[in-house]
Amino acid sequence: MTAPAAKTGTGTRPSATGENAAPAAPVVAFTGVDKSFGPVKAVADLSLTLYPGETVALLGPNGAGKSTALDLLLGLKNPDHGTVRVFGQTPAQAIAAGRVGAMLQTGGLMEEVTVRELVGLACDLHPRRYPVADVLAAAGISDIHDRKVNKLSGGQEQRVRFALATAGANDLIVLDEPTTGMDVSARQAFWSTMRAQVDQGRTVLFATHYLEEADAIADRVLVLHQGRLIADGTAAEIKARAGARRITFDLDGAIDLERLGALPHLVGLDVTGPTVRIRSDDADATMHAVYGLGLYPRNLEVAGLGLEQAFLAITDAATAEEAGNR
Repeated sequence: MTAPAAKTGTGTRPSATGENAAPAAPVVAFTGVDKSFGPVKAVADLSLTLYPGETVALLGPNGAGKSTALDLLLGLKNPDHGTVRVFGQTPAQAIAAGRVGAMLQTGGLMEEVTVRELVGLACDLHPRRYPVADVLAAAGISDIHDRKVNKLSGGQEQRVRFALATAGANDLIVLDEPTTGMDVSARQAFWSTMRAQVDQGRTVLFATHYLEEADAIADRVLVLHQGRLIADGTAAEIKARAGARRITFDLDGAIDLERLGALPHLVGLDVTGPTVRIRSDDADATMHAVYGLGLYPRNLEVAGLGLEQAFLAITDAATAEEAGNR
């Protein structure tokens, strides 16, 4: 393990060094993958490819298929149709070779052991193990190495799970909601460690509900909706694709929601007290109409969408499209 360094990566397919060198081989390849549970299709015709040295965020509303996609990637579930390959092998083969580390929300930890004993066991079992002291230090849990696992806080448990996922030299690290329960300083330390892993050529795939993390950390963002991949690009590309801007202003007196809801080019509307928040695909036309209603907005701000607003715009559009196709 090395000291943390700056975030790298472009979010595009990497190429090997050299003018005539072949592109890097895929780390993960989903090809036409379907997975259903009874009448519910959790993953639908999912095709995606990940490459070495990428930090990739997997986003989607609850029920979008994120957990199922991770389970398929890790061989915990098998696809009904299509193929999943990790380093050109089945997930089980890649994991047995010590090439994949995972930090999942599901599954309990051994309780009546110390943190060092549990992490030491993970290191002993890994084909390409790291020294236990290094793993504890990288996860920020050296100071609690002698504490029983059942005496840990939620944030400390998360850091232990991270240590188990990085007990050896994995080429792919898969993280499901990795910073849940961590405070701000712990999150910062966690992502510094992850950047160091990526700087060594490893690939990190993480699912998260913290969209500000995806915006700040990820080279590439994948958005799932009802089991389908609806967006794949850098955070900047996802924001641009939403094609809307955010308008915020305050109004005095009673607010007529019906009139505001009829504004042209409206994508989204939220009113909290005197503050109006609008998503519009033509901010100039929307504001012209606001003034045309005889309204006099104060504290007016017009800005591009953040990743969270872009995510909502894209998934809302996908929901509307699905409803129209029924």
